Amino acid sequence: MLHYAVVFFVIALIAAVLGFGGLAAGAMGIAKILFFVFLILAIVAFFAGGRRR
Repeated sequence: MLHYAVVFFVIALIAAVLGFGGLAAGAMGIAKILFFVFLILAIVAFFAGGRRR
C-alpha cells in the first residue's frame, strides 16, 4: 500500500510540473489517504505482533 501512495505522489509531482492543477490535487489527495491508511495498519500490525509473544 505504501507503494501505491508513492506512485500517486510521483504522479502528483509530474502533473504539478506540467501544470495540471486538478489532476495533481486529486493524485496528492489519494496519496495522502493511502499513506495514512498504511501508517495506521502498520502501527496496528506492530502492536498485534508484540502481543503474541
